[in-house]
Amino acid sequence: MLMNNYFYIMYFIGVLVFCLKCKHLLLMLLSLEFIVLSLYYGIYLVLCKYSYEYNFMMIFLTMSVCEGVLGLSILVSMIRSFGNDYFQSFNILW
Repeated sequence: MLMNNYFYIMYFIGVLVFCLKCKHLLLMLLSLEFIVLSLYYGIYLVLCKYSYEYNFMMIFLTMSVCEGVLGLSILVSMIRSFGNDYFQSFNILW
């Protein structure tokens, strides 16, 4: 029961940081990776509890790595185009 509470605390702290740091893209990407890590931990707990196989964990880990690489490539392209990763300095949306 205590391990489930760690999972919920990790997930909600990640969501809270994602909501509070919405002006800095790198911190948003880091908080998204923390959320994915907490979800991975939650899937591990569920699969251990019900004694399932861990094949889905490898698929989830592969998809989360692809998500992280896509976010970093967007970050690199934005830094090369604009020079920083703050959302307030972009004039594209206006």
